[in-house]
Amino acid sequence: MTAPAVYLASKSPRREELLRQLGIDFASLQLRESSARERDIVEGAHDAEPPRHYVERIARTKATIGWQRMLQRGLPPRPVLGADTTVTLDGEIFGKPDGAASARAMLGRLSGRTHEVHTAVALVCTGAVELRLCSSTVRFRRLTDAELDWYCTSDESVDKAGGYGIQGRA
Repeated sequence: MTAPAVYLASKSPRREELLRQLGIDFASLQLRESSARERDIVEGAHDAEPPRHYVERIARTKATIGWQRMLQRGLPPRPVLGADTTVTLDGEIFGKPDGAASARAMLGRLSGRTHEVHTAVALVCTGAVELRLCSSTVRFRRLTDAELDWYCTSDESVDKAGGYGIQGRA
């Protein structure tokens, strides 16, 4: 077995799938998320923080803390990749819903509207950070109550910014 080309500072199955599709060897580098210990990353926008700055800050933080954890754990040095995606509507950041009702509320607000999706990717190598941002405009058609109910009772709305994943049923 070959050594990974990069460490992925994320538990996102979607990010893992993308790296596999690109043929990039990687190993997941788990960061602390337990409430029993201090978390490595606390996601949340600062007051009046623009959405693009927010997503860049989170991606940079994930990659930088991932680099620190790699060194602390004595792992073989490899570049560390961190990424984050956020959905915004009228400047408001839509994080991950905390359940089906929250996802339905978010998707109801996005229904029939145009919103933005921002993804930032940060790569730390030898301590230096490279950062890229991709922004897309997405328009939802008007969603019916039945469609919202159906989608939000699937597991697909869980753990996704804005309550949906464009690569899935959405």
